[in-house]
Amino acid sequence: MPLQNRVTPAGEIIATPHRGMFTGNRGIIHDPATKTLLKKRWSSPAWITCLCEFRGWRRPVMARRSWTELFFLDEATAFAAGHRPCFFCRRDDARRFRSAWEAGNAASDVSAKAIDTVLHRERLDRGKKRLHALPMPLVELPDGAMVQQGEESFLVAQGRALLWSPAGYTPVNRELADAKLLTPPSTLRAIVAGYRPALHPTARS
Repeated sequence: MPLQNRVTPAGEIIATPHRGMFTGNRGIIHDPATKTLLKKRWSSPAWITCLCEFRGWRRPVMARRSWTELFFLDEATAFAAGHRPCFFCRRDDARRFRSAWEAGNAASDVSAKAIDTVLHRERLDRGKKRLHALPMPLVELPDGAMVQQGEESFLVAQGRALLWSPAGYTPVNRELADAKLLTPPSTLRAIVAGYRPALHPTARS
């Protein structure tokens, strides 16, 4: 049985055999003896997105009492859930993200901790995923933004809405008139300012 360690755009953690393009963590939220999640879904405001392969290191998943390995379909999914690039294994991406975040949010010399503070406020509402009003029409959102309608999540790519699933994206032919923004507003502004999230290959098909 697959472990419960795959993150959805809405920030939920589910069990699925599909791993995705990135790993990451929110601190220690599992029991290594049973490899199951604790009741809490984060233990640190630093929610990061990491490389699945780095310097040939190998980690047995959920086997230690250190950070809990989570997995994401792609970077757009991780952003929507409220994560940011890791400054250790993804230093160049993290620096590009910080520069774009500063440009998009009229800030300068921000620390990772300061970004985490803003993201934590934007991603949660009384412990649940915070949804935001769209700041612009859906077709004008940048590639990599994600929205939610009902219980379904959608990626915006080239002005199209693509339905998210653990396996990838599927084009849809319907209006999303009452969709809400999943991607934290400060991250969306970083994307508008020039950061390009890594998207799953199904977003380009």
